[in-house]
Amino acid sequence: MLTAIVLFISFSCLLASIQCYGGRGFDPLRKLITDQRFKRSVDYLNEEAATHYLPVYVGSQEGLKDADRVLMLPGQPNGINFSQYSGYVTVDLKAGRALFYYFVESEEPLTRPLVLWLNGGPACSSLGAGAMTELGPFRVNNDNKTLSYNKYAWNNVANVLFLESPAGVGFSYSNTSSDYVTGDKQTAADSYTFLLNWLERFPEYKARDFFIAGESYAGHYVPQLVDLILNNKITNQTFINLRGILIGNAFIDFEDELKGSYEYLWSHALISDELHDGIVSNCNFSSISEVCNAYIDQADDARGNVFMYNIYAPLCSLSSNIPSISGFDPCSENYVYSYLNTPEVQKALHANVTGISGPWESCNFDVGINWKDMPETVLPTIKELMGSGISIWLYSGDTDGAVPVITTKYSIHKLGPSVKTSWYPWYSGDEVGGYAVEYQNLTFVTIRGAGHFVPSYQPERALTFFSSFLEGKLPPRHN
Repeated sequence: MLTAIVLFISFSCLLASIQCYGGRGFDPLRKLITDQRFKRSVDYLNEEAATHYLPVYVGSQEGLKDADRVLMLPGQPNGINFSQYSGYVTVDLKAGRALFYYFVESEEPLTRPLVLWLNGGPACSSLGAGAMTELGPFRVNNDNKTLSYNKYAWNNVANVLFLESPAGVGFSYSNTSSDYVTGDKQTAADSYTFLLNWLERFPEYKARDFFIAGESYAGHYVPQLVDLILNNKITNQTFINLRGILIGNAFIDFEDELKGSYEYLWSHALISDELHDGIVSNCNFSSISEVCNAYIDQADDARGNVFMYNIYAPLCSLSSNIPSISGFDPCSENYVYSYLNTPEVQKALHANVTGISGPWESCNFDVGINWKDMPETVLPTIKELMGSGISIWLYSGDTDGAVPVITTKYSIHKLGPSVKTSWYPWYSGDEVGGYAVEYQNLTFVTIRGAGHFVPSYQPERALTFFSSFLEGKLPPRHN
């Protein structure tokens, strides 16, 4: 069982880490987790993610919205017709714990829903990943100074709120050092507190249709936050008009992740038949033996230096920045790192850099390796949410080897929903954008040719299915 726990931690803490773009060198996270593997308590993984549903801190937000307005980001292109805000929301006054957000309104903000976006990790930034390399309105150019407009940004159809959570991630911080040893429960509680306070700061969004979206380890963040929101309807807190959730390449079940990952490697010709047969014959992923572990180690070595978050994407080379076939620059993380560590940019974003211990980073590895509670599965929570009446969508980029499409299929099979609309190809423009199937109280969508960070690799297709999600419709069958 200990081997299974080690592998679980290694996998889960890598998810959604844009360090893995390869832009700023090797990924140090796996080494750090390996060094700490025998120091971690087994109880961390078996601990339930339940939170006591009590009234939470809500502070005065008077005047803070106007103070948070971003007049213009350095290097921003001309002709931008939407408003931007960024700043801090205090979630624990006594501890001095504050979470950083970046909010991008639609050009028609009054008629569009509100969407909260969460990147995973755990402990990775929604600003650096989601906003700056995926679904936000801007991408950082390779000069590290200027921005280009993303015409497929999700604020075309929604008002999008990016949250850096928990404290210690990105520009979010705490004045209490013990807050940096955290986990699923505290992350959900702080995100809920953030929402209540943010809605007081932006009261025009209180009655708005509200959706939560995210990717990877947000497969934990999103269901746990939603569970907290729905259970707190009975308290005297602000009503949140939650309509649905959307989770991409979702890490939601430990056994499915391991089983599906090596099945995916074999089915995409990254490991041999012999290794695959050895894994199938010797691995029970609920209790991994030493023999199974040996085969897994061989499989990890055999696949070579392939970027597992998009198995067909090039690695970043500082000597020659070659875009992938989708047009996404694999060195984008380098540009974001440089841009967000520019004093003029930090000033424009109202970032309190004295509150963080070093430069802005895409992921806080110290927080990640000290993660306290991460249940092995969140399928029971998702199962419960399926009966709540909200819309639940899972989606997968089909070239992601880190949390492959097959892992989500395994998890849906465990949930056992009946099929309402059979698997079919959906279209974006003149091409098949992917495939979709509607179950009872659950929809699953694949995005063709996209890796783990779907909007990075297939921005047009991502916007197409996201628009369908907001409209409560299945992705279009024809162009």
